Amino acid sequence: MWNFHNPVAVHAGIGSLERLPALLAGRRALLVTFPEAAALGLEQDMADLLGPQLAGIENAVQPNPDVRWLSAMFERVWSKHADAECVIALGGGSVIDCAKAMLAATGSGRFDELLAHLRDGAPLEAKRTKALIAIPTTAGTGSEVTPWATIWDAAAGSKYSLHRDWTWPEAAIVDPQLMLSLPPGATLASGLDALSHALESIWNVNRNPVSSSLAAAAAREIVATLPPLMRQPRDPALRERMAVAALQAGLAFSNTKTALAHSLSYDITLHHGIAHGIACSFSLPHVMRLAFGRDAGVDALLLQIFDATGEDDAVARLSGFLEGLGVSTDSARYGIADDWDTLVQRALQGPRGRNFIAAA
Repeated sequence: MWNFHNPVAVHAGIGSLERLPALLAGRRALLVTFPEAAALGLEQDMADLLGPQLAGIENAVQPNPDVRWLSAMFERVWSKHADAECVIALGGGSVIDCAKAMLAATGSGRFDELLAHLRDGAPLEAKRTKALIAIPTTAGTGSEVTPWATIWDAAAGSKYSLHRDWTWPEAAIVDPQLMLSLPPGATLASGLDALSHALESIWNVNRNPVSSSLAAAAAREIVATLPPLMRQPRDPALRERMAVAALQAGLAFSNTKTALAHSLSYDITLHHGIAHGIACSFSLPHVMRLAFGRDAGVDALLLQIFDATGEDDAVARLSGFLEGLGVSTDSARYGIADDWDTLVQRALQGPRGRNFIAAA
């Protein structure tokens, strides 16, 4: 028996951003976005679109949301914008994850209570919550259709995952027009993050027929679309294809969670400063080799995705795909050499690593 569940109402396609005022249904909303949004004209576009429905703007989100600055933002949001019924997250995964951390008021109004929940599992009672509408400007993280927010604590050398009933977005708007100006580096990293989500949903103990179907379709499309998109980044049709594929991958892992490649990536990002999308994708060929032979259905999907004749061919095709995009699959290139096997074994013991079909 299995169950597929995702409560997020998805609105997608070129021009779908225009639906936002109707989705708010008269509610006032706080916009959470990234610092460059103003220079790109996105803040003004949102102000023009929403008019008096826009209660304010928080635009200081940095990559990899860290408790060091989330605390001040949280307390500012709940002191200045407590009456805003909704948060609109406009940006990449870091923006959407940051917005999820802003959604619930703590009893004291301080971030410390949320941090204690993340660090120690202390009870967290939401005094009241805001709804979330997620609008991704990248095609990759899937955070717009998942309940998890990755929160970093660089000073403590830790990474936390925030997951509550209220961290599911109410709705997601996936408008490829918002992705046309995405720089090449972010296009590559987010696209490879989506590929990792898709493959990790397949070699996963929590997979089901719906998640596997979505993941396989996403992986095939990403492999076909990302290389030409890197050559033609302002092609609307290619942006739309990548946006749909990333959405499919997000829907898939919203049910399975991620697995070994992501478990490996967190230490690599934290200690070596490697962008998340690269950190979780360069190891995919190594992980795929470990996955083969564990389940005939999984093997068949992997061979189909890469039009491969066998395990060695599939691994070689995935490696060639990454190398063709300029992404080395050699762990030594990322500052990890002698301790790679140790890192893999440690990652297998983590909560995401235990989702991998070869973890047992």
